[in-house]
Amino acid sequence: MTLPVLPGLPAHASAPYGQGLDHCTGTAPVVCHFDVPPGTYDVTVTLGGETAGATSVTAETRRAMLAETATAAGERVRRTFTVDVRTPEGEPTGPAGTPGLQLAFGGPAPALSAVRVTPAPHATRRILLIGDSTVCDQPGEPYAGWGQRLPGLLGRGLSAANHADSGESTVTFLADPALFPAARQRIRPGDLALIQLAHNDKRTDAPTYRANLTALVDGVRARGGLPVLVTPIVRRWFNADGTLDNDTALLVNGLGVDHPAEIRALAARLGTPLIDLTALTKARVEALGTEGSKALYLTNEKRDNTHTSVRGATEYAGLVADELVARGLIGSWQRR
Repeated sequence: MTLPVLPGLPAHASAPYGQGLDHCTGTAPVVCHFDVPPGTYDVTVTLGGETAGATSVTAETRRAMLAETATAAGERVRRTFTVDVRTPEGEPTGPAGTPGLQLAFGGPAPALSAVRVTPAPHATRRILLIGDSTVCDQPGEPYAGWGQRLPGLLGRGLSAANHADSGESTVTFLADPALFPAARQRIRPGDLALIQLAHNDKRTDAPTYRANLTALVDGVRARGGLPVLVTPIVRRWFNADGTLDNDTALLVNGLGVDHPAEIRALAARLGTPLIDLTALTKARVEALGTEGSKALYLTNEKRDNTHTSVRGATEYAGLVADELVARGLIGSWQRR
Protein backbone atom coordinates (compact mmCIF):
# COMPACT_ATOMS: atom_id res chain seq x y z
CA MET A 1 0.00 0.00 0.00
CA THR A 2 1.60 3.27 -1.12
CA LEU A 3 0.09 6.68 -0.48
CA PRO A 4 1.13 9.95 -2.16
CA VAL A 5 4.10 11.74 -0.66
CA LEU A 6 3.45 15.30 0.45
CA PRO A 7 6.11 18.01 0.07
CA GLY A 8 8.14 19.24 3.02
CA LEU A 9 6.40 21.69 5.32
CA PRO A 10 7.63 24.08 8.01
CA ALA A 11 7.84 22.74 11.55
CA HIS A 12 4.77 24.65 12.76
CA ALA A 13 2.50 23.21 10.08
CA SER A 14 -0.17 20.70 11.02
CA ALA A 15 -0.13 18.75 7.74
CA PRO A 16 2.11 15.69 7.44
CA TYR A 17 5.62 15.74 5.99
CA GLY A 18 4.94 12.47 4.29
CA GLN A 19 2.93 9.30 4.36
CA GLY A 20 3.04 5.96 2.64
CA LEU A 21 6.19 4.01 1.88
CA ASP A 22 7.97 6.22 -0.65
CA HIS A 23 10.32 7.30 2.14
CA CYS A 24 11.24 3.70 2.95
CA THR A 25 13.75 1.13 1.73
CA GLY A 26 14.69 -2.44 2.60
CA THR A 27 12.73 -5.32 4.03
CA ALA A 28 14.41 -6.52 7.25
CA PRO A 29 14.64 -3.94 8.61
CA VAL A 30 12.52 -1.48 6.69
CA VAL A 31 14.22 1.93 7.08
CA CYS A 32 12.25 5.14 6.52
CA HIS A 33 13.79 8.61 6.37
CA PHE A 34 11.99 11.95 6.59
CA ASP A 35 13.82 15.19 5.86
CA VAL A 36 12.50 17.22 8.79
CA PRO A 37 14.14 19.93 10.92
CA PRO A 38 14.75 19.40 14.66
CA GLY A 39 11.52 19.32 16.65
CA THR A 40 8.88 17.02 18.05
CA TYR A 41 6.83 14.81 15.74
CA ASP A 42 3.86 12.48 15.97
CA VAL A 43 4.41 9.30 13.96
CA THR A 44 1.47 7.08 13.02
CA VAL A 45 2.32 3.67 11.63
CA THR A 46 0.07 1.02 10.14
CA LEU A 47 1.57 -2.40 10.74
CA GLY A 48 0.59 -5.66 9.07
CA GLY A 49 0.20 -7.10 5.60
CA GLU A 50 -0.99 -10.06 3.63
CA THR A 51 1.14 -12.43 5.70
CA ALA A 52 1.64 -12.64 9.46
CA GLY A 53 4.08 -10.12 10.88
CA ALA A 54 5.97 -9.22 14.03
CA THR A 55 7.31 -5.67 13.96
CA SER A 56 9.21 -3.44 16.37
CA VAL A 57 10.11 0.21 15.76
CA THR A 58 13.20 2.20 16.67
CA ALA A 59 14.09 5.81 15.86
CA GLU A 60 17.31 7.74 15.45
CA THR A 61 20.14 6.14 17.48
CA ARG A 62 18.51 2.78 18.36
CA ARG A 63 15.82 4.54 20.38
CA ALA A 64 12.92 2.17 21.18
CA MET A 65 9.58 3.57 20.03
CA LEU A 66 7.28 0.56 19.75
CA ALA A 67 7.65 -2.92 21.21
CA GLU A 68 7.30 -5.95 18.98
CA THR A 69 3.73 -6.03 17.68
CA ALA A 70 2.23 -9.18 16.17
CA THR A 71 -0.22 -9.02 13.28
CA ALA A 72 -2.13 -11.93 11.76
CA ALA A 73 -2.26 -12.48 8.01
CA GLY A 74 -4.44 -9.76 6.49
CA GLU A 75 -4.60 -7.78 9.76
CA ARG A 76 -3.70 -4.07 10.07
CA VAL A 77 -3.06 -2.25 13.34
CA ARG A 78 -2.38 1.44 13.80
CA ARG A 79 -0.07 2.86 16.46
CA THR A 80 1.05 6.43 17.19
CA PHE A 81 4.08 7.64 19.13
CA THR A 82 5.89 10.95 19.59
CA VAL A 83 9.57 11.40 18.66
CA ASP A 84 12.15 14.02 19.61
CA VAL A 85 14.37 14.94 16.66
CA ARG A 86 17.58 16.86 17.33
CA THR A 87 21.25 17.19 16.36
CA PRO A 88 23.26 15.31 17.52
CA GLU A 89 20.57 12.64 17.39
CA GLY A 90 22.13 10.48 20.12
CA GLU A 91 24.70 11.36 22.78
CA PRO A 92 25.28 15.14 22.91
CA THR A 93 29.06 14.77 22.53
CA GLY A 94 28.77 12.00 19.93
CA PRO A 95 28.46 12.11 16.14
CA ALA A 96 25.71 14.22 14.61
CA GLY A 97 24.05 11.20 13.01
CA THR A 98 21.66 11.32 10.07
CA PRO A 99 19.84 14.66 9.54
CA GLY A 100 16.08 14.47 9.83
CA LEU A 101 14.07 11.59 11.27
CA GLN A 102 15.05 7.99 10.67
CA LEU A 103 12.81 5.08 11.63
CA ALA A 104 13.69 1.39 11.51
CA PHE A 105 11.03 -1.32 11.42
CA GLY A 106 12.62 -4.54 12.62
CA GLY A 107 11.60 -7.66 14.48
CA PRO A 108 11.25 -11.29 13.34
CA ALA A 109 8.93 -10.43 10.44
CA PRO A 110 8.62 -6.68 9.78
CA ALA A 111 5.32 -5.75 8.19
CA LEU A 112 4.69 -2.07 7.41
CA SER A 113 1.74 -0.80 5.39
CA ALA A 114 1.94 2.95 5.96
CA VAL A 115 3.75 5.62 7.97
CA ARG A 116 2.79 9.23 8.56
CA VAL A 117 4.89 11.97 10.22
CA THR A 118 3.25 15.14 11.49
CA PRO A 119 4.63 18.03 13.57
CA ALA A 120 3.41 17.52 17.14
CA PRO A 121 1.32 20.24 18.80
CA HIS A 122 3.47 22.90 20.48
CA ALA A 123 2.01 21.96 23.85
CA THR A 124 3.36 18.41 23.64
CA ARG A 125 5.08 17.62 26.93
CA ARG A 126 8.68 16.47 26.99
CA ILE A 127 10.72 14.34 29.40
CA LEU A 128 14.37 15.39 29.32
CA LEU A 129 16.95 12.90 30.56
CA ILE A 130 20.15 14.07 32.20
CA GLY A 131 22.50 11.21 32.94
CA ASP A 132 25.46 9.02 32.09
CA SER A 133 26.15 5.88 30.03
CA THR A 134 23.57 3.83 31.95
CA VAL A 135 20.89 6.25 30.67
CA CYS A 136 22.09 7.44 27.26
CA ASP A 137 21.22 6.43 23.70
CA GLN A 138 23.98 3.85 23.28
CA PRO A 139 25.18 3.80 19.66
CA GLY A 140 26.02 0.11 19.34
CA GLU A 141 24.92 -3.34 20.45
CA PRO A 142 24.90 -5.02 22.88
CA TYR A 143 24.77 -1.86 25.00
CA ALA A 144 21.53 -0.08 25.87
CA GLY A 145 20.68 2.72 28.31
CA TRP A 146 17.38 2.79 30.17
CA GLY A 147 16.67 6.24 28.71
CA GLN A 148 17.03 4.70 25.26
CA ARG A 149 14.24 2.25 26.01
CA LEU A 150 11.92 4.69 27.82
CA PRO A 151 10.27 6.21 24.69
CA GLY A 152 8.74 2.84 23.81
CA LEU A 153 6.81 2.93 27.09
CA LEU A 154 5.31 6.37 26.53
CA GLY A 155 2.03 7.08 24.77
CA ARG A 156 1.28 9.67 22.12
CA GLY A 157 1.79 13.26 23.17
CA LEU A 158 4.72 12.57 25.48
CA SER A 159 8.25 12.53 24.08
CA ALA A 160 11.60 11.66 25.65
CA ALA A 161 14.60 13.86 24.86
CA ASN A 162 17.65 11.89 25.96
CA HIS A 163 20.54 14.27 26.73
CA ALA A 164 22.45 11.68 28.77
CA ASP A 165 26.09 11.20 27.77
CA SER A 166 28.67 8.49 28.45
CA GLY A 167 31.33 9.16 31.06
CA GLU A 168 29.75 12.24 32.58
CA SER A 169 29.66 13.28 36.24
CA THR A 170 27.78 16.12 37.92
CA VAL A 171 30.96 18.18 37.45
CA THR A 172 31.34 17.64 33.70
CA PHE A 173 27.63 17.78 32.93
CA LEU A 174 27.41 21.30 34.30
CA ALA A 175 30.68 22.47 32.74
CA ASP A 176 30.31 21.25 29.13
CA PRO A 177 28.26 23.67 26.98
CA ALA A 178 27.00 20.70 24.94
CA LEU A 179 25.46 19.08 28.02
CA PHE A 180 23.38 20.84 30.69
CA PRO A 181 23.65 24.36 29.22
CA ALA A 182 22.28 23.03 25.92
CA ALA A 183 19.64 20.77 27.48
CA ARG A 184 18.46 23.56 29.79
CA GLN A 185 17.62 25.78 26.82
CA ARG A 186 15.19 23.15 25.54
CA ILE A 187 13.13 23.00 28.74
CA ARG A 188 9.64 24.47 28.47
CA PRO A 189 7.20 25.09 31.31
CA GLY A 190 5.71 21.77 32.43
CA ASP A 191 8.50 19.60 31.04
CA LEU A 192 10.01 16.96 33.29
CA ALA A 193 13.78 16.61 33.72
CA LEU A 194 14.99 13.28 35.13
CA ILE A 195 18.46 13.62 36.66
CA GLN A 196 20.58 10.51 37.29
CA LEU A 197 24.28 11.24 37.74
CA ALA A 198 26.51 9.28 40.12
CA HIS A 199 28.47 6.52 38.39
CA ASN A 200 31.28 8.86 37.31
CA ASP A 201 31.44 11.04 40.43
CA LYS A 202 34.14 8.76 41.76
CA ARG A 203 36.24 11.59 43.21
CA THR A 204 33.53 14.16 43.89
CA ASP A 205 33.25 15.06 47.56
CA ALA A 206 29.86 15.26 49.27
CA PRO A 207 29.53 19.09 49.45
CA THR A 208 30.45 19.44 45.77
CA TYR A 209 28.10 16.62 44.77
CA ARG A 210 25.20 18.23 46.65
CA ALA A 211 26.00 21.65 45.20
CA ASN A 212 26.13 20.27 41.66
CA LEU A 213 22.81 18.45 41.95
CA THR A 214 21.28 21.59 43.45
CA ALA A 215 22.55 23.63 40.50
CA LEU A 216 20.92 21.16 38.09
CA VAL A 217 17.63 21.31 39.98
CA ASP A 218 17.70 25.11 40.14
CA GLY A 219 18.53 25.33 36.44
CA VAL A 220 15.53 23.19 35.49
CA ARG A 221 13.19 25.16 37.76
CA ALA A 222 14.40 28.48 36.34
CA ARG A 223 13.04 27.37 32.96
CA GLY A 224 9.68 26.32 34.38
CA GLY A 225 10.48 22.61 34.30
CA LEU A 226 9.93 20.01 37.00
CA PRO A 227 13.17 18.32 38.13
CA VAL A 228 13.01 14.70 39.28
CA LEU A 229 16.03 13.26 41.09
CA VAL A 230 16.79 9.63 40.24
CA THR A 231 19.16 7.47 42.26
CA PRO A 232 21.58 5.41 40.10
CA ILE A 233 21.01 1.85 38.94
CA VAL A 234 23.02 -0.67 40.95
CA ARG A 235 26.14 -2.39 39.77
CA ARG A 236 25.78 -6.16 39.64
CA TRP A 237 28.30 -6.89 42.40
CA PHE A 238 27.20 -9.65 44.76
CA ASN A 239 28.27 -10.51 48.26
CA ALA A 240 28.77 -14.17 49.17
CA ASP A 241 25.30 -14.18 50.74
CA GLY A 242 23.60 -13.14 47.48
CA THR A 243 22.98 -9.50 48.47
CA LEU A 244 24.24 -6.26 46.97
CA ASP A 245 24.92 -4.58 50.31
CA ASN A 246 28.37 -3.25 49.44
CA ASP A 247 29.90 0.03 48.31
CA THR A 248 30.59 -1.09 44.74
CA ALA A 249 27.03 -2.22 44.03
CA LEU A 250 25.40 0.71 45.82
CA LEU A 251 27.52 3.51 44.35
CA VAL A 252 29.50 4.68 47.36
CA ASN A 253 32.55 6.39 45.91
CA GLY A 254 36.21 6.29 46.92
CA LEU A 255 35.74 9.23 49.27
CA GLY A 256 32.94 7.46 51.10
CA VAL A 257 30.17 9.52 49.47
CA ASP A 258 26.97 7.46 49.45
CA HIS A 259 25.42 8.77 46.25
CA PRO A 260 21.91 7.27 46.66
CA ALA A 261 21.72 8.50 50.27
CA GLU A 262 22.85 11.98 49.22
CA ILE A 263 20.22 12.09 46.46
CA ARG A 264 17.43 10.93 48.78
CA ALA A 265 18.33 13.55 51.38
CA LEU A 266 18.66 16.30 48.79
CA ALA A 267 15.29 15.47 47.19
CA ALA A 268 13.65 15.85 50.61
CA ARG A 269 15.50 19.10 51.30
CA LEU A 270 14.73 20.67 47.91
CA GLY A 271 11.18 19.31 47.67
CA THR A 272 11.76 17.49 44.40
CA PRO A 273 10.14 14.20 43.38
CA LEU A 274 12.42 11.20 43.86
CA ILE A 275 12.66 7.95 41.93
CA ASP A 276 14.71 5.54 44.03
CA LEU A 277 16.03 3.49 41.14
CA THR A 278 18.84 2.15 43.31
CA ALA A 279 16.37 0.44 45.63
CA LEU A 280 14.23 -0.79 42.75
CA THR A 281 17.11 -2.25 40.72
CA LYS A 282 18.71 -3.74 43.84
CA ALA A 283 15.50 -5.62 44.57
CA ARG A 284 15.26 -6.83 40.98
CA VAL A 285 18.88 -8.02 40.74
CA GLU A 286 18.76 -9.77 44.11
CA ALA A 287 15.47 -11.47 43.19
CA LEU A 288 17.01 -12.87 39.99
CA GLY A 289 20.15 -13.98 41.81
CA THR A 290 23.73 -14.29 40.68
CA GLU A 291 22.95 -16.26 37.52
CA GLY A 292 19.58 -14.88 36.47
CA SER A 293 20.69 -11.26 36.82
CA LYS A 294 23.50 -11.69 34.30
CA ALA A 295 20.96 -11.21 31.51
CA LEU A 296 20.21 -7.68 32.73
CA TYR A 297 23.83 -6.60 32.32
CA LEU A 298 26.64 -7.37 29.89
CA THR A 299 28.26 -9.86 32.23
CA ASN A 300 28.54 -12.66 29.69
CA GLU A 301 29.20 -10.51 26.63
CA LYS A 302 31.66 -7.96 28.04
CA ARG A 303 32.34 -8.96 31.67
CA ASP A 304 30.56 -5.69 32.41
CA ASN A 305 28.38 -5.49 35.53
CA THR A 306 27.62 -1.76 35.23
CA HIS A 307 26.09 -1.34 31.77
CA THR A 308 22.83 -2.96 30.81
CA SER A 309 21.71 -5.19 27.97
CA VAL A 310 18.60 -4.40 25.96
CA ARG A 311 16.64 -6.60 28.36
CA GLY A 312 18.06 -4.87 31.44
CA ALA A 313 17.59 -1.38 30.04
CA THR A 314 14.00 -2.22 29.07
CA GLU A 315 13.18 -3.57 32.53
CA TYR A 316 14.77 -0.57 34.23
CA ALA A 317 12.95 1.85 31.92
CA GLY A 318 9.74 0.11 32.95
CA LEU A 319 10.56 0.75 36.61
CA VAL A 320 11.05 4.44 35.84
CA ALA A 321 7.82 4.67 33.84
CA ASP A 322 5.86 2.98 36.63
CA GLU A 323 7.30 5.42 39.17
CA LEU A 324 6.37 8.40 37.00
CA VAL A 325 2.77 7.18 36.99
CA ALA A 326 2.74 6.30 40.70
CA ARG A 327 3.93 9.80 41.60
CA GLY A 328 1.42 11.51 39.35
CA LEU A 329 4.15 12.95 37.14
CA ILE A 330 2.54 11.47 34.03
CA GLY A 331 -0.97 10.11 33.57
CA SER A 332 -1.63 6.39 33.54
CA TRP A 333 -2.92 6.78 29.97
CA GLN A 334 0.54 8.02 28.98
CA ARG A 335 2.19 4.76 30.05
CA ARG A 336 2.14 2.42 27.08
